[in-house]
Amino acid sequence: MCLIVFALNADPDWPFLLLANRDEFHARPTRSLHYWPDAPVIAGRDLRANGSWMGLSRDGRFAALTNYRDGREPLQQGASRGQLVTDFLCGDRPASDYLPSTEVRSGYNLLWADDGGFFYGSNRGGNVKRLDTGIHSLSNALLDTPWPKTRRARQALEQALGTGKTAPSELIELLHDDIRAADDQLPDTGIPFDKEQLLSSCFIHSEDYGTRASTLIMQNSAGDTRIIERRYDRHGEQSGETDLSLRLKPLGISPQ
Repeated sequence: MCLIVFALNADPDWPFLLLANRDEFHARPTRSLHYWPDAPVIAGRDLRANGSWMGLSRDGRFAALTNYRDGREPLQQGASRGQLVTDFLCGDRPASDYLPSTEVRSGYNLLWADDGGFFYGSNRGGNVKRLDTGIHSLSNALLDTPWPKTRRARQALEQALGTGKTAPSELIELLHDDIRAADDQLPDTGIPFDKEQLLSSCFIHSEDYGTRASTLIMQNSAGDTRIIERRYDRHGEQSGETDLSLRLKPLGISPQ
């Protein structure tokens, strides 16, 4: 994923609500959201490294990943970042005791949760954090870094929750925001300026790289869960959609 905004105990009907865009090269082979036949996982799958960017397990575990962007950093060798998601989803270690593998050396941000709590960690700074009530945003810097795209996505979700506009069709449409940031608002991540511009919008489209999928996850206190994945082609046009409803063990989000 390259953009995630999520609300924990911010809506009375949906204590867990998440919106995310996955940005990737269009040529990278991917299987869309599905029940994995070889693991208790509900997620999309990267067919090159066999991992995932975000998913849930049938026993009520959640994980999601973004890369940490630093164009000045030398290319790192090591395990694929997508293994972090599958390792947690397929494991049995409580989220409160879980530490991501040190075999992944490329920069990443990881969210993970089970019925015991919701957590964030990164190998590019800071300690593991337990997250409670609130709205959070994550892109390719540390959690809640105020990049223009994360501010826009967070404000859009806050407004939707404040006005009660939580219909799935309305929420997932918030991710289709292709307005780029003003030049003087762009972060400096060490990549060329034109690429920084391209990546500054919530929804990205170009011939070789862009938003491949938008995902909405909603879960109520009983564990009733709705997952919608809407997919896009290289022109930014919708190419498919998967809509799943299931009951899972509810994630443990502690009220403040």
